[in-house]
Amino acid sequence: MRIITVNVNGIRAAARKGFFDWLQKQKADVVCIQETKAQIHQLDEDPIYFPKGYHCYYVDAIKKGYSGVAVYSKHKPNKVIRKYGDDEFDTEGRYLELQFDKLAVVSLYAPSGSSSEERQQAKFRFMETFMQHLKNLKRRHNEYVICGDWNIAHKEIDLKNWRGNKKNSGFLPEERAWLDTLFDEVGYIDVFRELNQEEDQYTWWSNRGQAWGKNVGWRIDYHIASPKLNNIAKKVCIYKDERFSDHAPLTIDYNYKI
Repeated sequence: MRIITVNVNGIRAAARKGFFDWLQKQKADVVCIQETKAQIHQLDEDPIYFPKGYHCYYVDAIKKGYSGVAVYSKHKPNKVIRKYGDDEFDTEGRYLELQFDKLAVVSLYAPSGSSSEERQQAKFRFMETFMQHLKNLKRRHNEYVICGDWNIAHKEIDLKNWRGNKKNSGFLPEERAWLDTLFDEVGYIDVFRELNQEEDQYTWWSNRGQAWGKNVGWRIDYHIASPKLNNIAKKVCIYKDERFSDHAPLTIDYNYKI
């Protein structure tokens, strides 16, 4: 099973940069997309946004040109869930879950707090309610892979300039401790780090300066899996040969069949 996650920072902009041409060659079973920045009616007349061979699902934000997530799956899901239960963030188009027989895959776009203190406080509210949701998922029969832009770099290895970002959103002590709790206490798995412990492995680069060219990045895109899926991932790849947005696609192959 191959799962790809990517924040496209505008699905129409990514399409113009060749994202869907690349995607057709990847043989992915499931593709999780974040930050579509489009309403479904703006896409439904163009077949490029509904790739052949995939069941395609979108969740839009009420606010036009903002947020939005999607999932493409070669396997028809048993159930599609378009919210996680917090109206403040469900209306922003941040969560889409596809349930199969024994596995569920989620496309998640967690809030960023970098634009203002108000948005940082919203991010903290999201973290509180979403942690409870993650705990609730563990009680279900399905196993879970939650893919997407979590907007937090976990450890110093996960961003280039960690010393200068200790007081910045995305690397705040409270945010990092939240991931500590998720992994160490609740028991979820950072699948990428199960297979790759190397430095300089990033999935997002600022558009300022020469961050991309100098690889001054952050690892804020994840596959986070429920505990029973430990040790089934066999290959990971951050794709950087082409650039479709300010994020890179993260592909993980699993020894698992949907």
